[in-house]
Amino acid sequence: MTDDVREAEAPVTVMVVDDHPMWRDAVARDLAEAGFDVVATAGDGPQAVRRAKAAEPDVLVLDLNLPGLPGVEVCKEVVAAQPKLRVLVLSASGEHADVLEAVKSGATGYLLKSSSTEELLDAVRRTAVGDAVFTPGLAGLVLGEYRRLASEPAPATADHPVVPQLTERETEVLRLVAKGLSYKQIAERLVISHRTVQNHVQNTLGKLQLHNRVELVRYAIEAGLDDA
Repeated sequence: MTDDVREAEAPVTVMVVDDHPMWRDAVARDLAEAGFDVVATAGDGPQAVRRAKAAEPDVLVLDLNLPGLPGVEVCKEVVAAQPKLRVLVLSASGEHADVLEAVKSGATGYLLKSSSTEELLDAVRRTAVGDAVFTPGLAGLVLGEYRRLASEPAPATADHPVVPQLTERETEVLRLVAKGLSYKQIAERLVISHRTVQNHVQNTLGKLQLHNRVELVRYAIEAGLDDA
């Protein structure tokens, strides 16, 4: 059996962090029943940081309102320690400030707790493969904020002469990422496989020294690729 086959068969590992035991257990149960491997749960911020570093899940489903350490601080710590970790915030708050703060802390997606179980399961699946997933309406908010930041005077970027180093196909994929397309949509648009899109994105992240798709979108917008 090849490594690719084993990788394809391995379930996505998930950790659930929420200070309400009944909600936390229900989310963990729904994920487990859907085939995800729930490797850990936590009920407060410090516990979440310790267990996430020990369990090394693929996806961290994270509430923002946590005792001991706020969710955004948990996000910063675990992403700094595990750059490949993807964080999906699951929060009762749809406040724009909370959404933007979560994204700036390293979250790759933001879902409201009012979402259905199917929406949650789909969001975790998409987060696991690198898609940026947001409750409808919030994606536009995040892209709008990045465009606002990109319109401000930028610091010198001598250490980031990166676009010329990308291949033509990597630049093409990056342009579609900046326009908000999912990996599946990009694959269909370019008539390539989903896995090939992921490979191009991972290569681009490495070249740009970025950690996740959200940072990649911001970079692409600042480079003007979303208007190309």
